[in-house]
Amino acid sequence: MEIRIELPAVRLGVVEADELAVSPSGGELQAVVDEACDRRRKEFTLENLAEAEPIHAVRAMFRHWGMDPSKYRPSSEALLRRVVQGKGLYRVSNVVDIGNLGSVETGWPYGCYDQEKITAPIVFRPGQPGERYERVGKQVWHLRGRPVLADSEGPFGSPISDSTRSMITETTRSVLVVIYAPLRASTRSLDEAVTQLATRLREFARAGDVRRDRIG
Repeated sequence: MEIRIELPAVRLGVVEADELAVSPSGGELQAVVDEACDRRRKEFTLENLAEAEPIHAVRAMFRHWGMDPSKYRPSSEALLRRVVQGKGLYRVSNVVDIGNLGSVETGWPYGCYDQEKITAPIVFRPGQPGERYERVGKQVWHLRGRPVLADSEGPFGSPISDSTRSMITETTRSVLVVIYAPLRASTRSLDEAVTQLATRLREFARAGDVRRDRIG
């Protein structure tokens, strides 16, 4: 699925996967998640996390968009802060857990969306006056000036917090996963993240047809 970018300083990794099965994460995936969290707890503290290279780069990306990353925290940093505090990652489903795992490993925001709830064309752009959506697990979020993914019906996702409209549920069979990477991230590192994501969707969610792309 093609995504047009209208914001600076960003490149996107994109994975589409069909014929998958959404379920609670099994023991093997949970073990991979726990191992990644253990590594990050040993590597970072709350005091030095913001200066870690990938987090610093994501924060710089947010500033390019006119966003204060301390006020509107990137989802990847929010997850890593939770991990460093010893709280672990939320256990949602195999697909969402795979996305959160990749985000903790790379330091970049990931967004997981039910592709059947999205209608092309898709654009990554600033939110417009009056736009809003219901956030996953939270209240209505006003989107003016904030980075959003939008389709023909309006915004549905963001590297800060996603919408309930496109959230992954147990009935989801086709997903779109977007990696929001800083423009200065190397092509190799983004390609590796996309490949790892595709591999895990096949291994842990039994995805059939999986397609990968890099934009920007």
